[in-house]
Amino acid sequence: MVLLVVMGVSGSGKTTVGSRLAAKDRIPWLCALHDILRREDASRQDTILACSALKKMYRRVLISGASATESNQPQQPGENPALKILFVHLDGPKDIIAGRLEKRRGHFMPPELLKSQFDTLEPPSAPENFITFSVEKSLPEIVLEIESAILRGEVLLE
Repeated sequence: MVLLVVMGVSGSGKTTVGSRLAAKDRIPWLCALHDILRREDASRQDTILACSALKKMYRRVLISGASATESNQPQQPGENPALKILFVHLDGPKDIIAGRLEKRRGHFMPPELLKSQFDTLEPPSAPENFITFSVEKSLPEIVLEIESAILRGEVLLE
């Protein structure tokens, strides 16, 4: 385990360096999140996790754990089956999301990194289990649409 503090005066590149280092350390972190999801699934707990999961590989690790990184090997006897996760993709124009970031105070994600997030994003696609909602709608509308999609059975949950 590594506990790391990137330090320096303002403008020295702390956030940029930290972000690049964190990107190289993402798989173990995603595996830890997978383990949490697996534990909650085993106890039959409804669970909601907020995670950018920008790349298809990151979503595969959340579903299957470390085995997702092992060159598409077939599941071995005795291995835990893949989790059945619904990915709710909140999608919207860069300018709207940039406006939201500009209004945030005390958040770790500086607005300057938004372009790299969009550049990294691999939107979910079939056969992934996902639904996409526009962030141009109000928060109550988005929540209601997600609940409605689940209730109508439009998504695989079991």
